[in-house]
Amino acid sequence: MLENLSAKLDRIFKKLRGHGRLSESNIKDALREVRLALLEADVHFKVVKEFISHVQERAVGKEVLDSLTPAQQVIKIVYEELTMLMGGEGNVPIKLSNYPASIMLVGLQGSGKTTTAAKIAKYIKEQKGRNPYLVPADIYRPAAIDQLIKLGKQIDVPVFVPKPEMDPATIVIKAKNEVPSLGIDTVIIDTAGRLHIDDEMMNELVKLKELVKPSEVLLVADAMTGQDALNVANAFNKRLGFDGVVLTKLDGDARGGAALSIKHVTGKPIKFIGIGEKLDGLELFHPDRLASRILGMGDVLTLVEKAQAAFDEKKALEIERKIRKYEFTLEDFRDQLSQIKKMGSLESILSMIPGAGKLKGIKVDERELVKIEAIINSMTPKERRYPQIINGSRRLRIAKGSGTKVEDVNRLLKQYQQTKKMLKLFQKKGKRGLAKGLFPF
Repeated sequence: MLENLSAKLDRIFKKLRGHGRLSESNIKDALREVRLALLEADVHFKVVKEFISHVQERAVGKEVLDSLTPAQQVIKIVYEELTMLMGGEGNVPIKLSNYPASIMLVGLQGSGKTTTAAKIAKYIKEQKGRNPYLVPADIYRPAAIDQLIKLGKQIDVPVFVPKPEMDPATIVIKAKNEVPSLGIDTVIIDTAGRLHIDDEMMNELVKLKELVKPSEVLLVADAMTGQDALNVANAFNKRLGFDGVVLTKLDGDARGGAALSIKHVTGKPIKFIGIGEKLDGLELFHPDRLASRILGMGDVLTLVEKAQAAFDEKKALEIERKIRKYEFTLEDFRDQLSQIKKMGSLESILSMIPGAGKLKGIKVDERELVKIEAIINSMTPKERRYPQIINGSRRLRIAKGSGTKVEDVNRLLKQYQQTKKMLKLFQKKGKRGLAKGLFPF
């Protein structure tokens, strides 16, 4: 996520830290490089100009030049200005006060509206305790309705099934009429997009908005389109008006132009960011946390929140008890692995750890986790609890059953034994406070 920009800023600030004391000239040279890095990241030129002006005004002041750690002071100022640029500290929540609350998703075709509708439904169901209803009002894209119905089944959320002759307005009216009988409190409307903005599209959306009177209109924009996302946002804001932005595919955006510019250009906050294609790949947008990630300081708060949502506290306590009694088994590891996977991709987890982005040569292969899980699942319950009984013939059977090689099974068993030895060493030395659920496999 925003790797290119993050790497460039890291190089600039590393050079700045090399100066014991800073002069105005040092700071201006560094900010000139920051300016170029932001422009190369496809940040809007007016946004860059204003940002650099604010940073420079603060950075050449007495608090920095007279500081014992001037480079750190400059970085602190950049962090604060980045945070303000993206909307200030904290998330701007979606409004769900009306009954039923209604969320209308708009945007171009291909921005990820349909998947985002399901992601938001999953989020408000699990995190807000609400009963969402998905309404497919896109009658133009082939299979759009079928896609939303399938996604609804995956997250156990009801989906209105329109008849072929219905137009978008009829679909929404019929769906809202069903709300009282279904106990629904939140309606999420997936509207049609186009490959480009046109009058027909906008007129339809304006009429739909007047009919629905939604609690929230959210623009779904593709982060990877950079300044094109800004042009789309401006066009939608002028013709339709919206309350906030869902920025999708941010995990694939190495530059960051849309994320850094959209609030400043449109005046509308980013409320969610899409991370990956899985239905749990949606995060609340916190400007301060993204600024921290960009500057290589990680995002510990989001990591903790993900862990709290994914991990079963009773299981974690049971695992801790087993570790203390030296009873940790491969079955326990498989269960913990399953919970870690709920937190998202390992790459996204790694990006939240402070300093991890600076580690070179680390490649995260999700297939290795799948392989480990397959190997453990191919064992009998007894083998998982007592791996010492796994002889040559058993290893061959496990490898065949998991679609792996005997060498893979041997490697896992060796790593398991090494981990148990390490845990025993901790016990002997009286070490405490092992992180629940985290093991160095």
